[in-house]
Amino acid sequence: MTVALSVLPNGLRLATEAMPEVRSVAIGFWVGTGSRDEQSAGASHFLEHLLFKGTSSRSAAAIAEDLDAVGGDCNAFTTREYTSFYVRLLSEHLPLGLGVLADIMEDPALRPSDVDAERSVILDEILMHADEPADQAAEQAMAALYPAHPLGRDTLGTAESVGAMTAIDIRRFFEHHYRPGNIVVSVAGDCDHDTVAAALEGRFADRPGGSAPGRSAPGPEVAPLAVVRRSTEQAHLVLGMRSVSRHDHDRWPLAVLNQVLGGGLSSRLFQKVREERGLAYSIWSERAAYADAGSLAVTAGTAPEHVDEVLRIVVGELECLATDGVTERELAVAKGNLRADTLLSCEDSGARMSRLGSAVLLHGRVWTVDEVLEHFEAVTLDDVHRVAAALAEAPRTLAAVGPFDPDGFDHDALGLARRAA
Repeated sequence: MTVALSVLPNGLRLATEAMPEVRSVAIGFWVGTGSRDEQSAGASHFLEHLLFKGTSSRSAAAIAEDLDAVGGDCNAFTTREYTSFYVRLLSEHLPLGLGVLADIMEDPALRPSDVDAERSVILDEILMHADEPADQAAEQAMAALYPAHPLGRDTLGTAESVGAMTAIDIRRFFEHHYRPGNIVVSVAGDCDHDTVAAALEGRFADRPGGSAPGRSAPGPEVAPLAVVRRSTEQAHLVLGMRSVSRHDHDRWPLAVLNQVLGGGLSSRLFQKVREERGLAYSIWSERAAYADAGSLAVTAGTAPEHVDEVLRIVVGELECLATDGVTERELAVAKGNLRADTLLSCEDSGARMSRLGSAVLLHGRVWTVDEVLEHFEAVTLDDVHRVAAALAEAPRTLAAVGPFDPDGFDHDALGLARRAA
């Protein structure tokens, strides 16, 4: 398996990984613009929906039919810092997949009629997420962790912002951000780097240049509490803490800490909250890392009468980690899990394509699997203890959706008031 990197004459960055033992190929176009880079909230997600609606030379129906005819699978997703469009198909049909993606990225129709039709779809999607209390808790947590900053906005936008966007607004957003200097193309599978490069050269001639959008880092402030009262049978909780960015070296021990805290079946929170006390069906922790900020969040769904006890356990484990760190056994289990997860994620062309594209876009390089494993293996007990101590003192917020009111939460017991100051 060989990784090849190059910058094409038109400004596109290309990363490929040859996997001659497979018969498939995965192709992705990664745009370095996401929801934090918008003036109108939801523009990136709106555009994601529209690009598969056709080009000047391919109708939406023709794109779907051409890919269906060869068993191809295509999709896209929007995050806070980038947007990805991808297709996976048999390697013999690589020219088709590459041609479709290049066309929609270079020459989308963006017809007013399509904008209006897709607007209705997105408004329904916003309503669907609003109906899910777990999704609402997650959105409230992000807004509270990054108040008055674009990182705190939902990638879908709001009904008001999506309703106000016009075809002209979306066209301007596309022409500004979807330029070759802000795009990475990644291909993994049975492919040849030079062949892919030759197929992409000459593209984007009408829109040369482009660069990553300028960004400002969020301040240290958080909103300590965000409560949405709903008559649900279950209470949904997200306890979030600010942490390190994706460029900070402490992201490696933070990954280990996250695994110990709530990353698996043997994690402290899963064992103590679910297995020992039966207080929740689901509880876990997860990391989020951005160019200039990051967070760790514990998410739980529990009966309203168990909220106080669940939160006491979560806060207690955070304080215990800050005071005592983790054990040798916990460190070994976490490292073993992260090692396996890293290796298993490289088992198919789609996963490898994603690894290539995100790595070049976000880090400017591709970490080898061995380099990643070496970073995890190098984490020590002292490293995890240091990160846990910093996390315990970090700005903290609680987002809660369920049948209760804001006065029912003890700011001091949860560490919200002190850390939000």
